[in-house]
Amino acid sequence: MKALVLFSGGVDSTTCLAEAIKKYGVREVLALSAGYGQKHTKELESARKIAHHYGVKHMELDLTPIFADSNCSLLKASDEDIPHESYADQLKKTDGKPVSTYVPFRNGLFLASAASIALSNGCSEIYYGAHSDDSAGSAYPDCSEAFNSAINTAIYLGSGKQLKVTAPFIGMNKAQVVARGLELDVPYDLTWSCYEGGDKPCGVCGTCRDRAAAFRANGINDPALEV
Repeated sequence: MKALVLFSGGVDSTTCLAEAIKKYGVREVLALSAGYGQKHTKELESARKIAHHYGVKHMELDLTPIFADSNCSLLKASDEDIPHESYADQLKKTDGKPVSTYVPFRNGLFLASAASIALSNGCSEIYYGAHSDDSAGSAYPDCSEAFNSAINTAIYLGSGKQLKVTAPFIGMNKAQVVARGLELDVPYDLTWSCYEGGDKPCGVCGTCRDRAAAFRANGINDPALEV
């Protein structure tokens, strides 16, 4: 295979998957999803549906034990409630630290794990869906351009210059990601982003707010709210 895509089943990673498939073809792309002890499995369920939709090979990795000591509010092990407010409002309370839904060094761990799997499957490229909104105000530092550059260098060198990391949306905001996905006919109705695990997205957590705003900026309602 030629490309591995870190694939959560959300808006950004699904758009990333569509980009990789457009470039390489479905038979040359491997989608990798990771469990990490989330409070729900809705994203993973969406990832399976979307992988089936595209007919792409899909692998799942369980990294739950690594986060056993974390109090990140996304995790089952945490006693923290998921904030129902915008990231901007959350950051006012963090003194420059990441928000409570930041899973400790998650992208670093995911990308390192993906590098081993990518090399074992003959891939030369790893895609992931980090974008500029995620790193704004230090909310998710492992989505920043500086982090992406550093991890790309580490993986390129550590793989014997066989493997590179591609974050095609790193300089884009979420509305621009959605605009690109609409061009690629991404099945956004199958995606899940909400931090809660209800029958429908809660509409008030940080990622629900950002997602809805991104679709509004493109002149449409969030398809996940209309299913």
